[in-house]
Amino acid sequence: MRRFASAERWSCVLVLLVLGISAFRHARIQKSRIVVVISLDGFPAYALDDPRLPIPTLRKLAREGAVADSMRPINPTVTWPNHTAMVTGVDASEHQVLFNGLLTRPNRDAPPIIEPWRDKDLMVHAPTIYDMAHDAGLTTAQVDWVAVYHAKAIDWQFAELPDPSGEIERRLIDAGTVTTQQLRSFEDSSQAWQDQMWTNAAVEILENHQPNLLLFHLLTLDDVNHEYGPMSGASLTAMAFLDGQVKRTLEALQRAELLGRSTVIIVSDHGFRTISHKIHPNVLLQGKGLVSSGKEQLKSDREQLKGDAWVVPEGGTAMVYVTHPDRRAELIPKLRGLFAAAEGVDQVYGSEDFPKIGFPTANRSDQAPDLVLAAKPDYAFSGEREGNWVTSASGGTHGYLNTDPKMQAIFIAWGYGIPQGTRLGSISNLDVAPTIAAMFGLEMKQAKGRAIPEIVEPDAHR
Repeated sequence: MRRFASAERWSCVLVLLVLGISAFRHARIQKSRIVVVISLDGFPAYALDDPRLPIPTLRKLAREGAVADSMRPINPTVTWPNHTAMVTGVDASEHQVLFNGLLTRPNRDAPPIIEPWRDKDLMVHAPTIYDMAHDAGLTTAQVDWVAVYHAKAIDWQFAELPDPSGEIERRLIDAGTVTTQQLRSFEDSSQAWQDQMWTNAAVEILENHQPNLLLFHLLTLDDVNHEYGPMSGASLTAMAFLDGQVKRTLEALQRAELLGRSTVIIVSDHGFRTISHKIHPNVLLQGKGLVSSGKEQLKSDREQLKGDAWVVPEGGTAMVYVTHPDRRAELIPKLRGLFAAAEGVDQVYGSEDFPKIGFPTANRSDQAPDLVLAAKPDYAFSGEREGNWVTSASGGTHGYLNTDPKMQAIFIAWGYGIPQGTRLGSISNLDVAPTIAAMFGLEMKQAKGRAIPEIVEPDAHR
């Protein structure tokens, strides 16, 4: 009986200890803190060095808070993979988002299709900061964030394609800010108007719901840089416009009396390059007899393309997919040699190279390509299947390897807990999620980045 009593006593002690640790961890969670992440798509780090740039709000935040000299994106340097990296702290080899959507193959020989409107749980293969925050009892929201469709851990949202029956949408309709018809035709509106509506939604969410975490994404600059080129007159105007949307967000925090407990983080997903040539890799495949066309019988007379391999362009890089698994050993060396000798192609990477450039391999992901092509500066890959191999082009693009200085992104942190006048040097966008987690008293153990010590150390700024 004595032994049993002793064992029972120790069991009680152990239970109390576990409960005590749990209570301690729960007490550490910063439930009053607000973190607003604003992503300015396509804003290059080098733009901040241009004195011509009319961005008084962003310069104020950088001066009064913390600013990185640059933030390194992941490969490929396109929107969805990098926004996913910023909320997971891991690169594409783990989260498996390689495109602005999910790559699917309608049938073996046909070209792959990129489908953007797919569920988050199907696309993102790593825990996110909003999952962790929600599980910790914090509230979450998103406006035009990506790879987030039907995410169970988002409390309030205004999506890239808004739903007129949604809660936030209905409030904006009732306030006369937007009409139901405008929301139904949202995709056909100008990018600047869409960004203004997304900012209206962010303001509505902050003022009426006060979420602990808001992820907020604006697209105007990316759109303009593609058409007119980075640092063009139109590009400078777009950056000034975005500066105004950031200012509106800060004013909403002030009106709601939230500034005293809010941290605002300004990021971008990638930089930009000007281009003078486009490469059409599927034209080259067709010229070599690897892509053919035929008439689809029984259904219609429309043309149906078939190929032994297809190339999916991503601007400065492109992904090569062999359609017949049993012919990979034959076709991959042939394709590698074909593209390595082609104008405008700088490097060809095989699956053995994927770990060093942060790509998943086929044994881990059905999104993994067989080869990755990297373009030379001034060249960009494009998806056309007819015409010449290389054509002249203008404007700009991204997607180049993340070691390219022109692809580096921005990072600014300001507000509660951020020491004034902090210079961070060069950081990685894998640092964003663990830094946000640390601000809430959480830890993302699976993240490959770090919580930036200069802005998350205890009592750094009180």
